[in-house]
Amino acid sequence: MTIARIIAERGSADIIACDVSTLVSEVVSTLATKRIGALPVLHDGQVVGIVSERDIIYRLADRGATCLDQPVEAIMTSPAIMVEPSTTVDEALGMMTRRRFRHFPVVENGALIGFISIGDLVKAKMDEVTHEAEAMRNYIQAV
Repeated sequence: MTIARIIAERGSADIIACDVSTLVSEVVSTLATKRIGALPVLHDGQVVGIVSERDIIYRLADRGATCLDQPVEAIMTSPAIMVEPSTTVDEALGMMTRRRFRHFPVVENGALIGFISIGDLVKAKMDEVTHEAEAMRNYIQAV
């Protein structure tokens, strides 16, 4: 299964992102309101980084509350590690495990077309395993 299959049901309007100039305090509000863990950060429509709950917590610990008044560009993780729609779920899970992060911007021809989390990947993998198990049960019962 590929990333394309996971994002196929989503529209580009479903992507929640922020600009490099967005204040960290606004990002905190968006993350809390939308109940999400990260946002892709854009500059002139291109993905230049990711800002996550972890980025914010680490900067709060280092710099104190003053970081909330800074643009997100000052605290984001950059460059962003991105995937393409053709990336498999297993490849994406492997990269997340090795690199110890939980979100990927999905980019095609340089344009952001999706944003996925480890939860999206785990759900897709579980659905795949459940489907395969059902197919095996049906095959065994038919024999």
